[in-house]
Amino acid sequence: MAVVLDSSVVVGFLDRSDELHQAADEAIRDLLGSHRLFVSVITYAEVLTGARLGHDDEEHVAGFFADLVSSVLPVDVPIGDCAARLRAGTKSLAMPDALIAATAEMNREVEVLVSGDGDIAKAKGLGCPVQLVGGVVD
Repeated sequence: MAVVLDSSVVVGFLDRSDELHQAADEAIRDLLGSHRLFVSVITYAEVLTGARLGHDDEEHVAGFFADLVSSVLPVDVPIGDCAARLRAGTKSLAMPDALIAATAEMNREVEVLVSGDGDIAKAKGLGCPVQLVGGVVD
């Protein structure tokens, strides 16, 4: 079984000063061994951008993706279509989050999207269950 990790959870896991750190750390450690961890290429780009802006050590980020993430999932036309539907149905949902949610929804192996973002959990029409960590971050 597999889960998709949202950017907020990955950032929370990597950054000890992030308000989601403890919850994200616990969630990811609980999933390791029983689930394969996937991320959208959107999450990969967001987290890598943060590292290149000096928020995290780039080698540490690269190690996380290499050692813990089974697959970085691409965005294609069907995912883009699903993201557009989700974004149109929930105006508070940012397009990067809609793309991450759509990536989880469109991948048959994924059983849940793990996120620290309450807007994703509120997305109208999202067929993939969302597990919120650390309370709701809007």
